[in-house]
Amino acid sequence: MIRVVVVDDEALVRSGFSLILDVAEDIEVVAAVPGGQALAAVTEHAPDLVLLDVRMPDVDGLALLEQVLALPAPPVVAMLTTFDSDEYIAQALSSGASGYLLKDTDPDHLTPLVRSLTGGAVVLDRRIAPVVVGGYLSRHHDPQFDSARGTALNRRERDVLTLLAQGLTNAEIGRHLHLSTGTVKDHVSSLLAKLAVDNRVQAALWAQRAGLLVNSGVK
Repeated sequence: MIRVVVVDDEALVRSGFSLILDVAEDIEVVAAVPGGQALAAVTEHAPDLVLLDVRMPDVDGLALLEQVLALPAPPVVAMLTTFDSDEYIAQALSSGASGYLLKDTDPDHLTPLVRSLTGGAVVLDRRIAPVVVGGYLSRHHDPQFDSARGTALNRRERDVLTLLAQGLTNAEIGRHLHLSTGTVKDHVSSLLAKLAVDNRVQAALWAQRAGLLVNSGVK
């Protein structure tokens, strides 16, 4: 069972997401709260995933993101917003968010996206992905990017990184490369250390900027 906490300042949004997700047999919304109650809800319910509003009247969603991720056993966090500004995307991803969804996400897509997030995938709304892939990193200095770090990766780690950057989960990467999920996890841990990045999202962004997704040829 995937346990989810929805954090949003609008009661209608919280109710809507809860109704959509609770229909799935493998997903349970254990709390739906405004920003001021988020930390207490996450601490009490120990969810697998937090859907977190970026802009709330009394709480800074990006600051709350950092507080949630600083907990001893932090959940996966995806930002939930109506805004697709470059600034917010960059701040959320660089702070460790595993996804960035717009509030008008198609209800039919929401449940699969939640499963992907908890399965380890990087999830960006299709309207946001072009901003990240096609524009942001090429226009702004990225302190996480150092092309020389890629030379430390062996061939298998580069293959895993390329598939990770395409949004595949560890299990999907394993099936693609004929590896066990445990072996994929080991490769992911190793490549994160070699690239000196903190999480899968930052590794995926590094791969995008390094051009690994152009004619990758991963088999």
